Amino acid sequence: MLIEVLLIAVGLSMDSLVVSIVGGATIRECRLRDVLKIALVMGAFQGGLTLVGYLCGKGFERYIYAFDHWVAFGLLAYLGGRMIYEELFKAEDERSIDLLNAKTLVYMSFATSIDALAVGISLAILRSPIVWQSVIIGGCTFIAAACGVYAGHRYGRKINLKLGIVGGIILIGIGLKILIEHLIF
Repeated sequence: MLIEVLLIAVGLSMDSLVVSIVGGATIRECRLRDVLKIALVMGAFQGGLTLVGYLCGKGFERYIYAFDHWVAFGLLAYLGGRMIYEELFKAEDERSIDLLNAKTLVYMSFATSIDALAVGISLAILRSPIVWQSVIIGGCTFIAAACGVYAGHRYGRKINLKLGIVGGIILIGIGLKILIEHLIF
């Protein structure tokens, strides 16, 4: 069961990793406390929503399942579109998509963690021991996000890409992936 939980944790953390890489590349001065803040919030949302999904159980599944993918898609498409717009039409000092901004960090953490809610519901159906599973999922996301912020900050600017555009496309792509998975599969 531990290997399965680790695989679930790695899978759930991939969206947070991508967002963290893009976010790290846009941070001007990245300090250890910034990395820890972003990683902690993303990990807490991932582990916390797994636990919330578990606690809500099967009765909640039919309510959230109907629209969770639309919420994730809407948030990610909005933030991705905003990043693209700001990269194309605003000066660098006017751009406001910033993972160090608490509101943006919460939106991104929530949007990339909605799948964890569904996983928590699934774990409730299986009657799995949720506390340690939530900790593993949150911890894996913490590590992925911390590494992503660091790598994005350290190497993202050196590549000299329009990272706002790339990041915006990636966020919209993640939202589309979530939407398609729920609508088709």
